[in-house]
Amino acid sequence: MVNGGPVEHGYPHLETVRESVTALYKRLSYDTVRTFSVSVAPADVAFCDTDDLHLGSQRVAREMVRHYRLPDARLIVGFREMTHAANVELAAGPEYFIELNDRFRTHRRDIGAALAHEVAHVYLHRLGLSFPGTRENEILTDTTATYLGAGWLLLDAFREDGASSQKLGYLTPEEFGYVLAKRSLLFGEDPSVWFTSPQAYTAYGKGLAMARRDGEQPPLRSAGWAGRRRYARDRRHAEDRSVAERGRRDVAYRFTGGDPLRVSFPCPTCHQRIRVPVKGRVRARCGLCRTVLECDT
Repeated sequence: MVNGGPVEHGYPHLETVRESVTALYKRLSYDTVRTFSVSVAPADVAFCDTDDLHLGSQRVAREMVRHYRLPDARLIVGFREMTHAANVELAAGPEYFIELNDRFRTHRRDIGAALAHEVAHVYLHRLGLSFPGTRENEILTDTTATYLGAGWLLLDAFREDGASSQKLGYLTPEEFGYVLAKRSLLFGEDPSVWFTSPQAYTAYGKGLAMARRDGEQPPLRSAGWAGRRRYARDRRHAEDRSVAERGRRDVAYRFTGGDPLRVSFPCPTCHQRIRVPVKGRVRARCGLCRTVLECDT
């Protein structure tokens, strides 16, 4: 939790975020991801200063349990002084103890954001899905919470002005915006109407632009003129060289030798790599997320 200090911006964790989305689809399946088409509603996690602190926290925790479809999980929420925003004890269950930073005693509207992240830890724990290393695992947790409809609260908790700042989670604001945009493009949902933070709205806009660029890269037919021209040049070079793997570091597609020549590229929805023959216009279907892609190879 950043509390008054500098907030990191940009996309330093983008590769891990994309790997997290792929891992979610592999572990959950397309059908299960589709069951999370409706986000947590603002009214269901609203928390005003007149609400009882502990009863209100338990109410919001139950809403998170319902959203993540953990009907037999029981959360016990407490408060104490700590460096991080929150912590959850990942035991065998069904009871899980969550500790929230004492700061939330007076910043109650952000309790939902903290619980969105911690209950996502419980969800991933029960799935048996994790990444090696604390940093990568926390990025997976933020990405899961956001992609499955609870993490918009984490971005809305981001506030920054000339005198102070606050940010929850391990992703940057723009990375939260990127994952939210991926979700929005999948389900046709606009989370920006729920934001109370102007900075969250700005970060979402930047993330949306980045997410849209994923769907405008060659060999997709929606790629821009410059990308198509670069792709055609790289394809000619690949056809002329007798090496097994042909590609450049600054592009996502890779050419593979053989007859016919093939090109692989990441699916713009789930980032699973797709491999198709180089033979002009091709319609490809991602086997993981079922996205149908129009390509010009």
